[in-house]
Amino acid sequence: MMKIELIDIMGNDLSVVNAARVSYSKTKKSFEQSDEKLIKYLAEHNHWSPFAHASLQFRIKAPIFVARQLVKHQVGLVWNEVSRRYVDFPPELYKPETWRGRPKNSKQGSDGEIKLDQTIEYSMESAMESCLITYNTLLEKGVAPEQARMVLPQSMMTEWYWSGTLYAFSRVCNLRCKPDTQKETRDVADEMSKICDEKFPYSWKYLTE
Repeated sequence: MMKIELIDIMGNDLSVVNAARVSYSKTKKSFEQSDEKLIKYLAEHNHWSPFAHASLQFRIKAPIFVARQLVKHQVGLVWNEVSRRYVDFPPELYKPETWRGRPKNSKQGSDGEIKLDQTIEYSMESAMESCLITYNTLLEKGVAPEQARMVLPQSMMTEWYWSGTLYAFSRVCNLRCKPDTQKETRDVADEMSKICDEKFPYSWKYLTE
């Protein structure tokens, strides 16, 4: 099961406002209605630096194939992930609730639902179980975890800390919340977007419009 948890946060919408107003040597102690207009202007005219003075830190649990999509986003973000070089506790594998079809008019994404018969379902379960058995056997034989991990599938769950600026996460969500993004990746991005919207309602509104 995937999990997205907010660990830490720095700043709020007022932080963005004050970062912009410091150009005029001004500082505000409370957010006012006029400040929303300033945030709107900054976002619409791509004045991104004030949004980089607010930041968030998430702890995320998701399958490797999802993590490898998200880690492509690097600018303004920092990523630290659990390493199978150092741990050998039992791996957890991800299994989707439904299987989706391949889209007819696109090279990516999915379309509709595919029903698999029991033979294929059993074959998949056996393949996953075989990976786990092989992994555990290698460890029992004394093989280093950093090598034994190579037999584990992309469905293995991983965890990471992901920290970055509000602006950087808006770039992630503007791309990964789109309908043509892989659903599992979109599920993570949607939850992150929900949290960012809750903590930075005005900034997030205009950064993601």
